[in-house]
Amino acid sequence: MLNKFFQGMVSKMSGSLERDIEITDNCLEIIAGTRAEDHGKIRDIGFAEISTSDTLSRDGYTYKVFGSKTLGEYALGIFGSDEVAVKLVNLLSVPLGAAAKFYGEKHSKSKFVKNIILDNVLPGDILIKAKSLKIKENVDRVCIILHFSSFPEGVEVMDLIQKVFPDGSKDFIISLSEDEIVVVKEIGKGIESKWLEKLASSLIGTLATEHYVRCVAGIGTIVSSIEDVRDSYCSAQVALEVRKVFETEKVVAVYNQLGIARLIYQLPVSLCNVFLKEVFKKCTVDAIDNELMFTINKFFENSLNISETARKLFVHRNTLVYRIEKIKRVTGLDLRDFEDSIVFKVALMVNKYLKESRVSSGGRR
Repeated sequence: MLNKFFQGMVSKMSGSLERDIEITDNCLEIIAGTRAEDHGKIRDIGFAEISTSDTLSRDGYTYKVFGSKTLGEYALGIFGSDEVAVKLVNLLSVPLGAAAKFYGEKHSKSKFVKNIILDNVLPGDILIKAKSLKIKENVDRVCIILHFSSFPEGVEVMDLIQKVFPDGSKDFIISLSEDEIVVVKEIGKGIESKWLEKLASSLIGTLATEHYVRCVAGIGTIVSSIEDVRDSYCSAQVALEVRKVFETEKVVAVYNQLGIARLIYQLPVSLCNVFLKEVFKKCTVDAIDNELMFTINKFFENSLNISETARKLFVHRNTLVYRIEKIKRVTGLDLRDFEDSIVFKVALMVNKYLKESRVSSGGRR
């Protein structure tokens, strides 16, 4: 990211200066410059040599070191060894040094937050390290996991996400793998999950329509301490897993909106099997034909309202009542009874969870 930023600055500078410019890292490799063919080459200069003489002329360039030993040192080279080259290299190294410091600090903070998410930091060290990096300890934050299924070649997803969350002092954009990016977002007091869901939906829509990038999002719990960021991340992971089982049509899954699906997802498979056997004594869920199952789902969608369900199914009310009676004969459960309908709904969700469990484990469970 810093290399790309340097290249952007170099391109703008060269247009005004009409001189070749290059930047090397502390391994003496050219990481940015006006001559694309030189990128990746090694320069025969020494940082110690430059530091002791302030500037150094070598191979037709005038060099000056900028940055810091703690966050990274770089060398700026301006073509020419005349007085103008010396003045330019001294002048331009100042903004480049400031940029290197900003990105260096940002990288250190992001790396630290990434280690918290991955549980690579001892709990007792988190607050100490956060204080040293000047990261606010006790503010509300939430993790939003973006899981990508496809994106066109050449699209820099990290760049796109950072444009949406430009406040580098508050929000952290962390890449965990090729298809997963985590946004650790600082939020104000009183922000509700509905607002976060709308934010994630808008981002996903923009990525899809403008950049042909497909992804889904999992939103974790809101936490009030930097120590608890991993908890928010883990709950966002659960939200994505539950979505994959129960709400595949949704592009955003919010942990605290999962309801009973979250409880079912955390149940042991053995207990789920026992529950289904107790509920369906006369038959199994799979024994219910497609027409009846379609009717059942519509009945639930319309809050057990017979008239509304019949209208949506384009059938007479008596026809729907007949089907409900048939379901009662087959399963022993009357969907018009509130308690029976709850048991039936939970049983359908448990059955769906068990099917997904068998698929994900290759049929071994």
